[in-house]
Amino acid sequence: MELSRRKFLTAVSMLAAGAALPGNAFGFGEANKLKVAIIGVGIRGVDFWGKRLVDKYSDILEFVGLCDNNPGRLEHALKFMGVSCPTFSDFEKMVTQTKPDLVIVTTRDCNHHEFIIKGLEMGCDVLSEKPLTTDENKCQAIIDAEKKSNKKLIVGFNYRWSPYNTKLKEMLRDNAIGKLTSVDFHWYLNTYHGASYFRRWHGIKNQGGSLWVHKATHHFDLLNWWIDSDPEEVFAYGDLELYGKNGPFRGENCRVCEHKNKCDFYWDITREQFMMDLYANNEKYDGYVRDNCLFRNEIDIYDKMSAQVKYKNNVIVNYSLTTYSPFEGWRVCFNGTDGRIEAWIDIPYQEKMSVEQAEMHAREMDQSGADVLSAEPVVLHNLWEDFKIIKVKMERGGHGGGDKRLHDKVFLHPDKKDEFDRAAGLRDGAMSVLIGIAARKSIESGKPIQIEKLTSLKPEVKRIV
Repeated sequence: MELSRRKFLTAVSMLAAGAALPGNAFGFGEANKLKVAIIGVGIRGVDFWGKRLVDKYSDILEFVGLCDNNPGRLEHALKFMGVSCPTFSDFEKMVTQTKPDLVIVTTRDCNHHEFIIKGLEMGCDVLSEKPLTTDENKCQAIIDAEKKSNKKLIVGFNYRWSPYNTKLKEMLRDNAIGKLTSVDFHWYLNTYHGASYFRRWHGIKNQGGSLWVHKATHHFDLLNWWIDSDPEEVFAYGDLELYGKNGPFRGENCRVCEHKNKCDFYWDITREQFMMDLYANNEKYDGYVRDNCLFRNEIDIYDKMSAQVKYKNNVIVNYSLTTYSPFEGWRVCFNGTDGRIEAWIDIPYQEKMSVEQAEMHAREMDQSGADVLSAEPVVLHNLWEDFKIIKVKMERGGHGGGDKRLHDKVFLHPDKKDEFDRAAGLRDGAMSVLIGIAARKSIESGKPIQIEKLTSLKPEVKRIV
């Protein structure tokens, strides 16, 4: 692999700005490895942004520091990732002592802004796991910090890189259905994956911003990218009707719950050694319980959500998110002046499926590279013509093949122009969370929310790349 630290840092700027910079923009030597540090060693930090980078790119990068407030998880992270770098409980101390080129932020969503801003101020490029942040004030603070800094921020939007989603982008870009006018987008989380958010800190609005932000940021980013315009106005409904205080009973956690024999949502964490090693065995340090009761009274996010989003180019979107579906999948339909595109993933009534829902989620998150290949349909139906079915080859693992393609773009092909503009920087991260923030505010106020009133970013008719 003939790559260097300099070329990688070029890729960081390219991903942030949407275009490659000349190789001599950075004055680093060819022989030096990129120095990387992680803040937050939960599952996303140690696996996707940790072990996978160690396994695939150790010849061009090295981890110089890991930081977390839980010493047990830090010890586990070193073993799981296979690294021997120093560990820290103080972020600024880590950056000062190890001088990383790139800081990867994988903490709780509500803390992203703190470490993004500190990283930029201390002279590091920063890569943040989605979502960018959880409210408009933190978002504005990040915007201001990057503007003052000479460093860049990128956001890890892996869904753009799935071959299936890229095919939809290609068809829309090539005007397969003429001028795009409206979109129907519906996402279904099953009672395994969807319920898991309510067990975790994600069920508390001031920690994850609600699923409007934590989960739907993926979906809104896809919409922004597909539509190629910025959101202008949002009106939404939402409520909590199944989880939280609505449950028929509640317990301390699944492991010790007296209701485990009659609870349909019972999850035995002791059967998953990785989850025990990462979370249960270390909860004594910070009190974070991974198999918490999803009927506890403190849950205050929504479990059903629906929104209308008007874009600056006048496209109208109807969006919904269901968190207790019997199956996990999604469906999107694009309407245009010359026809309609219909696409879906994992809708069981439209394909023969024998995989259990828990296994489906495990396959999606799998980073082993042992891909399960498939060919998924896209329906193109032009006006006055018979419909056509287009088969798109894709993988199941790593979020539909998106994870590895995002990494490969950064590490293997930093100078190659991407015809689909899948690079995601600060503006992309902000526009996706601002839709969710606006939806949350709309539910609370009963009024439509203007995106331009939330931060200094102004919606554009054509998305800025």
